Amino acid sequence: MTEITSTSNNGFWSQFWRIGRAKIGLILVMIILIPTVFAPVFTSIDPLKQFRDGLAPNGVPLAPNETYIMGTDHLGRDMFSRLLYGGRVSLLVSFTANITAAIVGTFIGLLAGYYTGILDSILMRVTDVMLAFPAILLALGLGSVLRPSVQTVIIILSVVTWPTLARLVRGQTLIVRDRAFVESARASGATDRYIILHHILPHTITVTVVWASLSLASAVLIESSLSYLGVGVPLPSASWGNMIAEGQSRYRIAPWTILEPTVAILITTLGFNLLGDAVRDALDPHTSRRL
Repeated sequence: MTEITSTSNNGFWSQFWRIGRAKIGLILVMIILIPTVFAPVFTSIDPLKQFRDGLAPNGVPLAPNETYIMGTDHLGRDMFSRLLYGGRVSLLVSFTANITAAIVGTFIGLLAGYYTGILDSILMRVTDVMLAFPAILLALGLGSVLRPSVQTVIIILSVVTWPTLARLVRGQTLIVRDRAFVESARASGATDRYIILHHILPHTITVTVVWASLSLASAVLIESSLSYLGVGVPLPSASWGNMIAEGQSRYRIAPWTILEPTVAILITTLGFNLLGDAVRDALDPHTSRRL
């Protein structure tokens, strides 16, 4: 694994803002993040409320109009409100799962890389087993046997994403643990816990940061896929995935019911991918490709 070069805070931000992808990614993320986080400011409509005037006389959802700026769904619910509150759920689940997986993956990677031998073999064999399954298939398998809920989706996303980070952190730890300053700390009587937390962790944290920034887009996609297939966020709570599932049977007469959440997912994943690339390039100038 290529070692990621550590930079000062000022150096990082200087490099970061020089990358064109950073600005584009930030704009795309803010387009989604601000309205969803401050959803009550942008709309006062209950996303679960069914309006009598939200359907045409023949029962067809209403297209975007002055009253419902993004139209309504098959139950007469406001699509704009559901899009914002559904995005809240999708992003909350993705962020929480990403943070949890970052903590677990970093911890396991540090232990495996520092304590070579039996512990390393056990942890890495477990990691290999997890990595042997495609993330989406493993997530579907877990989702099919667990009760659908927001908490369940967070657990599933955490379980399927931490192994990759554990591998990366282990590789970086193997490089750092043999350096002179670590040997000096060990010779001076420092405990393993102190060495790991104060000497090795600071030199592996950039790996976690880069992974977390790139993994957010995948987390959003997996959460949306689970909710779309009915093993994620349960109805009637809105999430972008189950909004697409509800609208797919009426896509000919009400295409906006699937286009709007699909575009939201597209913008979010593209934005996070661009930001993740920019973070990686700013932390590792040797492999950056400037726009």
